[in-house]
Amino acid sequence: MDDRHSSRDDKLETQLRSTPFFAGLPDPVVDQAVAQVVTREHPANRVILLENDWGSSVYFILNGWVKIRTYNIDGKEVTLNIVGKGEIFGEMAPLDEVPRSTDVITLTPTTVANMPSTDFVNLMQTQPQAGIRLAKLMARRLRQLNRRLRLREADAQSRVADILLFLAEGQGIEGKGGIEIPNLPHRELSSLSGMARETVTRQLGKLENKGLIQRNQDVLCIIDTDALEDLIL
Repeated sequence: MDDRHSSRDDKLETQLRSTPFFAGLPDPVVDQAVAQVVTREHPANRVILLENDWGSSVYFILNGWVKIRTYNIDGKEVTLNIVGKGEIFGEMAPLDEVPRSTDVITLTPTTVANMPSTDFVNLMQTQPQAGIRLAKLMARRLRQLNRRLRLREADAQSRVADILLFLAEGQGIEGKGGIEIPNLPHRELSSLSGMARETVTRQLGKLENKGLIQRNQDVLCIIDTDALEDLIL
């Protein structure tokens, strides 16, 4: 193995160890995972997975954000989730041995680590701790979904505040002024929240006027997460 390949493996192993899924797993487990994992960089608005494709890989986000989407019976796009650095996606199809049930599209330039699905399934079967990590991930996503569903009848301010806190939870970056998340297009926040884009834009403006958030072209900074939480009815 040449020095460049060794350096690549060391960097990838470090990146994987920083994800909630791999953190704390035994060294041999991570070493074996790195052996077959490849990294790929994708620009924004690139389709990574398509619904009904068969799953040959499981994906770990090393950098960037993606949206997980489907369509309702009227053909309207529905955003089910937006996930970022440290998250995993594409894990259900290999475990269920069925085709993909959603599309996955990058929202920002994104780097992912692709693990062969056979290796992932073997990891689940041989490492109980890995199975527990996946179960905890699924439980957290279910709690988040339940909270969003409960707020479907809440006012617009509560729903926008909740979406921002949802995106910041576990994925936001601690910056000088608060928790930073990408300043996503309002159409994405609209699809995720189930509200009109104009409503989302108006509520974001109100939150900024109250001094609870700051926005520039690329970043939305949540200045006071407690105050934002207090807005949720």
